Amino acid sequence: MDTRNILVIEDNKLNMKLMRGIFKLGNYQIIEAFDAETGIRLARQHKPFLILMDIQLPGMDGLDATQIIKSDPLLKDISVVALTGFAMQGDEEKAKASGCDGYLTKPINVNEVLETIAEIHRKHCQSH
Repeated sequence: MDTRNILVIEDNKLNMKLMRGIFKLGNYQIIEAFDAETGIRLARQHKPFLILMDIQLPGMDGLDATQIIKSDPLLKDISVVALTGFAMQGDEEKAKASGCDGYLTKPINVNEVLETIAEIHRKHCQSH
């Protein structure tokens, strides 16, 4: 598992560009997927320490993809943070029930994203 790699699964090109900039600030490497199926494949290939998962994706949604990732013995230890622009009451609980380790809402708060990632990175480094 590479402790600098973050997989971002996000179908919106502008949001992906924003994530690219944010993670460059944090000195992380970004792996990009625009749909859940590609994201799962890239997770198996690169084994990032973190997946930032958009909930609203074309085809398979982010919660279903998270359940697949968390049920895979090779991927289950990767932290998954849900990302949504349509935050409704109960969504954070649904995300956590699907296996997400964190929850962020759009519009993106750069400091909140970097703090969340840094916290997960610290926990990951302490446990390995």
